[in-house]
Amino acid sequence: MSDLPAPSSTGVRIAGDRYQWLVAWQGCVTAVRDAALHAPNPVVGVGVEVDGVGNVDDVVLYRKTPPHTYMQVKYAADSSTPVNEDYLLKLSDQGGPSILRKLAQAWQQLTEDGTPVDLALLSNRSPDAEDPLISLRDSRTQLLVPKAAQQGPRSKKGQARGRWAEGADLSEEGLLGLLKVLRFDLARDVMHLHEHLRMLMVATGLRFDEDAMHAGADWVARQVADGQRRLSLADIREAIRSLRLEVGSSRAVVSIATLKPDPMAEDADYAVDWVDRFEGDSPFVKRRPQAPATWAQLQADIEAAPYRMPPGTSAVAVSGSLRLAPAFAVGAAFRMVTGVDLAVAQRDQLWSSDEAYEASLAPAVDEHALDLGQDLAVAVAVATDPTQDVLDFLREQQIPVSRLLVLRPPGGPKDNSIPDAAAASALAVGIRDLLRRACRAHPAIHLFQAGPMGLALLLGNRWNRLRPTTVYEDLNTQQLYEKAFVIDA
Repeated sequence: MSDLPAPSSTGVRIAGDRYQWLVAWQGCVTAVRDAALHAPNPVVGVGVEVDGVGNVDDVVLYRKTPPHTYMQVKYAADSSTPVNEDYLLKLSDQGGPSILRKLAQAWQQLTEDGTPVDLALLSNRSPDAEDPLISLRDSRTQLLVPKAAQQGPRSKKGQARGRWAEGADLSEEGLLGLLKVLRFDLARDVMHLHEHLRMLMVATGLRFDEDAMHAGADWVARQVADGQRRLSLADIREAIRSLRLEVGSSRAVVSIATLKPDPMAEDADYAVDWVDRFEGDSPFVKRRPQAPATWAQLQADIEAAPYRMPPGTSAVAVSGSLRLAPAFAVGAAFRMVTGVDLAVAQRDQLWSSDEAYEASLAPAVDEHALDLGQDLAVAVAVATDPTQDVLDFLREQQIPVSRLLVLRPPGGPKDNSIPDAAAASALAVGIRDLLRRACRAHPAIHLFQAGPMGLALLLGNRWNRLRPTTVYEDLNTQQLYEKAFVIDA
């Protein structure tokens, strides 16, 4: 790919506006979901370039009761300038107040009557890991306190606090008051924003393809151009109707991240973050827990999910990054006998356990005799055919199985062998029904999978009236596979 030319100042401004409209549309989607799920203090409206709120006017989330969220949205064309003391205290090009001073002025104005606020500096710029205060940012709360308040005035932190207080025209006590409510929501690059917004639209029952996301952002831009600075819930719902974005109902969210951080985790009803507990530095090589973490601990975290859902939950969306064994375990935790409709975004489609289908789809079957014991081995060969690897593993590890059944879609294994949600549900039911008959003479099942993550989730969701099942994960190493979970069935 050839290098892209440097963007013009107009190009940077247009990209920055687009970034702001996407952030505002994300707030609009949050308002719709909050209303549908009866959030305790819901977002009831969204402001864009609001008058009378100082420099935090870019996007405002109005809640039923304060604190409202006031955002300053800062877009950068490159990563040459991280967020640090120099960035925050630098005077504007015209010699005007610095970013931190403007944030302090807005905070003083908005809280003058004692009203609580939530402030955020939202940017695609990264935090400076070497900055004495920014480096103390808590990734969970996005706040610099309490760590920034620690140590005395002569310490490195204390000296930085002094410079920040002077730059903000606040006392040190006043600065700490500001930092208690000022979130540094950083490193939100466009791809991260798209991924978060996409899953939020899934969880709100909306179309979530690129066209749908940009249709929402375009609508926000038109409202701003027309002078409409505050968008009510009724306005947003009418926009969704006119844009034909609604395709379902809102869902609770379970976030399971094992390969890379999940942008949706902050909006999830239950989140499991195992990214730092898996081996490997890249999502492409993370395949198993790193000691002392174990598969059993991950299974316990996954199986806790149904009990952490809001009362009366009947529909759940799964977000995050997980390979096939954890996806199967999530599906099994929410098995159909619990009455929950479980769904996941598979490419630009929503694969749901409630998806209607005309008839179950019986898989084609290949059988291989092994005579190593009494159990049954099963390989689901949908995206590719793992037969030889599974046979080699079973023999090398002397897994006590009498035979291996390789189950394939009727058209054979290939990347697009399952075209849609209906076909996925039909095949999951067909596999389960075939195995109910096949496992009668066997005390246990050993399961290997090669297919889309969505199918693993739906298969686990229907895995009942079978046998206790050991689920294996593909390690892509000389060992080939590793025992991950044991699922009662």
